[in-house]
Amino acid sequence: MMKFAGAAAGAAGIGTAVATAPASAAGAAFAHPGLLHTRADLDRMAAKVKAGAAPYTAGFAKLTANRHAQSGWTANPQETVSRGAGGPQNYTILYNDIHAAYQNALRYHAGGDTAHADTTVAILNAWSAKLTSLAGSADRFLAAGLYGYQIANAAELVRDHGDFELERFQKMLLDVFYPLSEDFLANHNGAVVSNYWTNWDLCNMACVLATGIFCDDKAIVDRAVEYFKHGEGLGAIKNAIPVVHDDGLAEWLEAGRDQGHALLGIGLMGTFCEMAWNQGIDLYGYDDSRFLKGAQYVAKWTMGGDVAYTENTREKGAINGWSGTETATDAAAVNPAMTRPIWAMIANHYTKRRDLSASYVTQIAAKTAPEGGGGDYGPNSGGYDQLGFGTLAFTRDKATADETAASPTASASAASGSTGSAGASDSSPQPSPSPSVQGSAGDDLAATGSSDLPLWTAATGITAVAGGLLLLRRRGQARRDAD
Repeated sequence: MMKFAGAAAGAAGIGTAVATAPASAAGAAFAHPGLLHTRADLDRMAAKVKAGAAPYTAGFAKLTANRHAQSGWTANPQETVSRGAGGPQNYTILYNDIHAAYQNALRYHAGGDTAHADTTVAILNAWSAKLTSLAGSADRFLAAGLYGYQIANAAELVRDHGDFELERFQKMLLDVFYPLSEDFLANHNGAVVSNYWTNWDLCNMACVLATGIFCDDKAIVDRAVEYFKHGEGLGAIKNAIPVVHDDGLAEWLEAGRDQGHALLGIGLMGTFCEMAWNQGIDLYGYDDSRFLKGAQYVAKWTMGGDVAYTENTREKGAINGWSGTETATDAAAVNPAMTRPIWAMIANHYTKRRDLSASYVTQIAAKTAPEGGGGDYGPNSGGYDQLGFGTLAFTRDKATADETAASPTASASAASGSTGSAGASDSSPQPSPSPSVQGSAGDDLAATGSSDLPLWTAATGITAVAGGLLLLRRRGQARRDAD
């Protein structure tokens, strides 16, 4: 499938202390709330905002200023949501409503105004009463993965609200979002397993995990965790991060593609690890903290630092159909001003929960704070790939000595099914670098989604698209990247 060089090596600056992941709630299959936010997280946010503590106040101000976080938001549910060629392309309605639901729920927990909780419930109930299917090209799998994990997180924040239709919402997750995500991980849309880039797997892994936790389904959670560790696709951790160097940095596969997709992938894997952590499963620390090494690599690279990259070749095409290969030979050029709201969660886990050194991640988290969310990073779909608001939601005090211990407890691992210690194109706009390509694209069976290439711009105003080509700059170098 792929040709990788390199082997795992010790990581410089990575310590051994591991904060204990919270165990699942007694008497329940999983802890709730327990996706991206626990009860302790929500209580911390409320207390810090009430006390006027920095940087929570800046993060909360970012939230309250967002148009999606207003209690007057009215849902526009659809029976069928389509993404990609062959449909009405109405998926923008869904992701805007999801972000309004999430932001209102976060605003309720941080600020206390119940009108925002009521708005979230109204949005989610409207969708669970009407949505029956996801359609479109191969990009329907992106819709299932991205919007499935996001809508589950919004619902988790109001699952105990008296008016929330919990069972109907669970049915929607299990009937509409989850089947597509599970099918993608099993069959990859009929394509060879390496045809689809890392982010396709990661978003669908996140949907499967979020669905399993939200619906208290241990078998579904086990499936997601097993795929993270040993899956065949490019989202499995050793395929997404194939090479670990002696300096403690580990190559992120999509760094050979482009900056936007690499940032998306780090955000998605971090999301997967955080949701698992909140159920007592330590994937942040899996394989000698391999994710930390990959995050450090992407943070250094995206800030303009030089990083190594090992040439790799992946097979493309449909099973029993067209075929070809694509080779990436070097890390793509970057613009250090480009950002996504992904770093606060990762930096706070490693440096505050685990008391580890994560110098590049810490630097870029500080540089990009306060993090916003959907609607703050451009008008197109790439600006809605992450839920965001990490400065508010994930800033935490350093763990005390009593909180620093071994990896998750056996009881927590057993509750979750863990044995111990989470797109060719998605919605971000940066085109692929220009690796050598052999063979030609076939029909939608093995589509890469490259037709959906909206302009995604960071809040810093990066706009550099002309004729389908994006000029990215790193340390004064310019490279033209062809789609």
